[in-house]
Amino acid sequence: MAYPGFVPVRQLVLVDLLGLMLAVRPAERAVIAVDGVDGAGKSHLVGELVALAPLVAGRQVLGVSMDGFHHPTAQRYARGRTAQTYYRDAFDYPAFARLVLEPFRAGREIVAAAHDVSTGHPVSPDPVEADDDAVLLVDGVFLHRPELVARWDASLFVHVPFEVSVPRGQARFPGRRHDGDVDPEHPAHARYVGAQRFYLEQAPVQQATWVLDNTELARPQLLHGDHEEPVV
Repeated sequence: MAYPGFVPVRQLVLVDLLGLMLAVRPAERAVIAVDGVDGAGKSHLVGELVALAPLVAGRQVLGVSMDGFHHPTAQRYARGRTAQTYYRDAFDYPAFARLVLEPFRAGREIVAAAHDVSTGHPVSPDPVEADDDAVLLVDGVFLHRPELVARWDASLFVHVPFEVSVPRGQARFPGRRHDGDVDPEHPAHARYVGAQRFYLEQAPVQQATWVLDNTELARPQLLHGDHEEPVV
């Protein structure tokens, strides 16, 4: 039951998180990674923060998803469909740097996607202007990998166990469901869960500026950089 003036816990946590992000590189453009496994809720979280920003801050917040920078299908699967090839071959990081990171750092417009993974076609969305002190949130998997980690001014790791993230991720594609598909150990998930387990061995949580435990959507927990003490 909701009471007049009642503010849900999730909104309180997101306001705190947004405040931390807005403190990064004040008066300059800043890029913040929002990392986590598939199904952690990264893209939805970025959408919430972008929508919340005009209500609580005087600084522009923009969102870009690494999903817009998948390689074409043939290139993604050229070396097989294993966990290792998903980690190595799924994303076009040079295109992301050329269209997003480099122009954003240089004070120019960005192009938020290069490829539509659902259709297999290249895309050319309209360029997006950003304020001189804009904060750019980039969501995706593997964002603390060695070739990317130094590109961010700060980073968030969205933590969700596979027992929660896999069913949550599968719920986005009801037409693809099959028996056992909510079990992380099901063979259907070997490519994606396997790649993410390999990535988690690189300790992205320890490298992140903040960690958000997003397991319980209504009551997420935001952790400081020591990853031990909850903010809320």
